[in-house]
Amino acid sequence: MLAEPQTGQYHTLSVEKTIEVLKSHLEQGLTAEEVAHRSSIYGWNQLPVSPGKPWWQRFLLQFHQPLLYILLIAGGVKAFLGSWTPALVIWGVTIINALIGYVQEAKAEDAIASLAKTVTTETTVLRDGQRLRIPSADLVPGDIVLLTSGDKVPADLRLMQVWSLQVDESALTGESLPVTKSILPLAEDTPLAERINMAYAGSFVTAGQALGLVAATAAATEVGQISRSMEQRVNLNTPLTRKFASFSRMLLYGILTLAALTFSIGLLQGESWIYMFEAAVALAVSAIPEGLPAVVTITLAIGVNRMARRHAIIRKLPAVEALGSTTVICSDKTGTLTENQMTVQAIQAGGQAYRVSGTGYGPEGKIQPETPPNSPRLLLDDLPPALSECLIAGVLCNEAQLKHTGEQWSVVGDPTEGALLAAAAKADFSQPRLHLSHPRLDAIPFESEYKYMATLHDATPRVIYVKGSVEVLLQRATLMLDPDGQEIGLDSKPIEKAVAEMAEQGLRVLAFAKKHVAPHQHTLNHEDIATGLVFLGLQGMIDPPRPEAIAAVRACHSAGIQVKMITGDHLGTARAIAGRMGLHRTQEVKAFAGRELAAMDQQQLVQAVLEGDVFARVAPTQKLQLVEALQSQGEIVAMTGDGVNDAPALKQADIGIAMGKAGTEVAREAADMLLTDDNFASIEAAVEEGRTVYQNLQKAIAFLLPVNGGESMTILISALLARDLPILSLQVLWLNMINSLTMTVPLAFEPKPMGLMQRAPRNPQEPLVTANLLRRIGLVSLFNWILIFGIFEWAKSATGDIAVARTMAIQSLVAARVIYLLSISQLGANILAYVSRRSTTFANAPMLMWGIAAAVILQILFSQWPVMNTLFETAPLTAQQWLICLLPMLPMLPFAIQINLLEASPKKI
Repeated sequence: MLAEPQTGQYHTLSVEKTIEVLKSHLEQGLTAEEVAHRSSIYGWNQLPVSPGKPWWQRFLLQFHQPLLYILLIAGGVKAFLGSWTPALVIWGVTIINALIGYVQEAKAEDAIASLAKTVTTETTVLRDGQRLRIPSADLVPGDIVLLTSGDKVPADLRLMQVWSLQVDESALTGESLPVTKSILPLAEDTPLAERINMAYAGSFVTAGQALGLVAATAAATEVGQISRSMEQRVNLNTPLTRKFASFSRMLLYGILTLAALTFSIGLLQGESWIYMFEAAVALAVSAIPEGLPAVVTITLAIGVNRMARRHAIIRKLPAVEALGSTTVICSDKTGTLTENQMTVQAIQAGGQAYRVSGTGYGPEGKIQPETPPNSPRLLLDDLPPALSECLIAGVLCNEAQLKHTGEQWSVVGDPTEGALLAAAAKADFSQPRLHLSHPRLDAIPFESEYKYMATLHDATPRVIYVKGSVEVLLQRATLMLDPDGQEIGLDSKPIEKAVAEMAEQGLRVLAFAKKHVAPHQHTLNHEDIATGLVFLGLQGMIDPPRPEAIAAVRACHSAGIQVKMITGDHLGTARAIAGRMGLHRTQEVKAFAGRELAAMDQQQLVQAVLEGDVFARVAPTQKLQLVEALQSQGEIVAMTGDGVNDAPALKQADIGIAMGKAGTEVAREAADMLLTDDNFASIEAAVEEGRTVYQNLQKAIAFLLPVNGGESMTILISALLARDLPILSLQVLWLNMINSLTMTVPLAFEPKPMGLMQRAPRNPQEPLVTANLLRRIGLVSLFNWILIFGIFEWAKSATGDIAVARTMAIQSLVAARVIYLLSISQLGANILAYVSRRSTTFANAPMLMWGIAAAVILQILFSQWPVMNTLFETAPLTAQQWLICLLPMLPMLPFAIQINLLEASPKKI
């Protein structure tokens, strides 16, 4: 074993000590034998994946529902008493329900299988003195890795040699700009984001080259440590899970109490215990909405499929509803709200301000003077000389390249330098042509010590171009250009004013300068640019917000949902982006820095998170604290992000949303939902679908429970009065499972009602069955009881055939259910609006019509087919008896119309 220091302490060691500790060799690397030995100890360089539950365990978990417990026990009691047919039917119902749930969850898992697969990356290593290209998974501690621009860092590396190395660590630290690296040892307490002698797994090399020594692989890397801490956290239940469990427990207690009461009263009245036990079981079966768990699963699964078509893949079924009930969205900035592409938006040259349109690295866009407005686009032939010089400097003093693949433009190198190339391209400057006309002779790469980069070019006259911080270049400049490109004395005040104005907009400002040198000069050093520079101008750039994200934020506000930015980027930049996106709810953006949050106690933190719009320069642990603080106030929190540093907060949030393309593996694993198009605007669709699903679930409950209520009251009163049961237990199962599913599943396909996204979010504490819904269920249950009991008693008296009486009671109930179904559906609302001339168009609902048609056909078979007569103890009906069964539709009509009128005026923001 290697004599390793404590995990994460390699940044404190010198290069020589690190090589000694890891027993490697700078020039030869590891031998093949040593690689094999270490591979057997440390394993593959891959993050561990927790094995999923086996299929049989996932199937058995479908039975883990309080309502199904009663059903299973009821079937067992029937079997014990010798009633095997009812027992088998009851058990069959539970198995069908479990199969539906299992299949739907399996489909949801299959939907994200393609995203779960990772593309194998390769890296260059030094082994046995030779450079080899190997899969990153084959790396072991002590390997020598060669990095170059564009590489993904395959493991945690202690850098040994660097050549102008810059690394994009935004996925780990949240810093949107690349970090310039060094090899000098650092203090032990150096924060992760400032360990410039380390390159961490999952980050990307944007410029330069390096040699690095593998210090940690797989779970031992910083990415692996975050993944491990994430797995140790307990994921919160979603709102629907909590509410449905609470509702199920309440129903369970009510059913058991009612069954026990019925059994006890019957015994006191002298009835036999066997008769009363069967009556109690029948009562329990009638009270249980057997179809409800299946309907909930199917409704959520349909929501999953709808969202998949809108570029959002749900990993867990209840997450659909959870997003619909979200009250706060905490979003990362880089790559989520923004393009993750630096873009020049302002230029100052020759005393004139210019604005630059367009986003990304493509040449689409214009460079126009700030005044006059609506001026034409400036191209090569009509560019002011000072502006032309500023743009040329940005192209020539540059190490990046733009790459055009299909319709996409990307940058190879530093995003900041890519932005400079894109700005010049908007004025029709070509990087290859400029390099041909201005061949580079020498260069001084950017170093944090000097804060500038310089290049020497063979031109007439020979010229040095410099770019860097404004302060450094102003100190070295003595001249500047006027609007006509003539050199005049330097006046720093207007320049400093322009810098301040750009900074207020959150722009990162770079300055540009040049200096003419002797024709024979072929080399470049720092003394050459210590003085005598001609100041050319400024370019201000920013990682701009996505246009579609701005619209999505606006839609969220309309839906009563707060959007808060939580980022590791600078406060000024974050505030400016938030202002552009309209995140603020007051006149100005209220922002807090990570240091301010660290100094707060819990009460102050809660107050800050409730009032704040932006939280910048925050550490991953603070992201967790902010999410938890919101949850402590009863908020339903959604967290969006794509970086590794987002993963713990994604896991903690009620609903975690990760990016399917740009997101890291750790973030995708932590999330409940993946955006396959990496488009923040898809969240609006997710909220809309979530609200629609929840509304459809409430419709399903409002439709199912009144039948159970009517059945239960009928059986209870009949048992207590020692009268014939108007409806048998198997007939109850037919109504509760077959008929209910046939007529209820179409409700899951109901479209969203008008104005859904203008309604206020539901109160997170609101029960699944509200007081209004409970009153409606009670009234319809009473109607159903009167209907079943009345039709049964009349038919039994009129025909003398108890089987016919029971069949007529059931068919009358189903006829009334059709009208009640229309009353709570969009189809019924459309019909009423059309008839009352509140709408001139009529939108049909084919799924609901098919559901009603299927229910009618099944009910005909239920009473007219001999096989069904034998199995369910029903009897064929005559035409006259069928007409009598349709009469209950008439008294249900006024009730249905009243429900639609009440639903027509929902509560809005």
